[in-house]
Amino acid sequence: QVQLVESGGGLVQAGGSLRLSCAASGRTFSTHAVGWFRQAPGKEREFVATITWRGGTTYYADSVKGRFTISRDNAKNTVFLQMDSLKPEDTAVYYCAVETQGPFVPTRATQYDYWGQGTQVTVSS
Repeated sequence: QVQLVESGGGLVQAGGSLRLSCAASGRTFSTHAVGWFRQAPGKEREFVATITWRGGTTYYADSVKGRFTISRDNAKNTVFLQMDSLKPEDTAVYYCAVETQGPFVPTRATQYDYWGQGTQVTVSS
């Protein structure tokens, strides 16, 4: 089992920045990749970004490329999502998730095995 706790969400004006954190505990050695997803009211959960735990390979959704940066601190078992130039359409609950299987970079929610509880991000116009 892997436990995930997200933090760093909040209310920000359009054009502002937030940094989300995802702290992992438990069987973290089984981690292949850690991803961020988001879900807005009435919409499906969508992929945002992912990073492989050992190699640090990253992949982003087109909607956030160039504005969001995913990174990791292996020593602290923590993954970050730096979100800059935020837009109202970025408003959602943001979830981090762990994928254990590999070897490819996972971008579908069904590929992930463990999920956090989520943190709300609200961007006002």
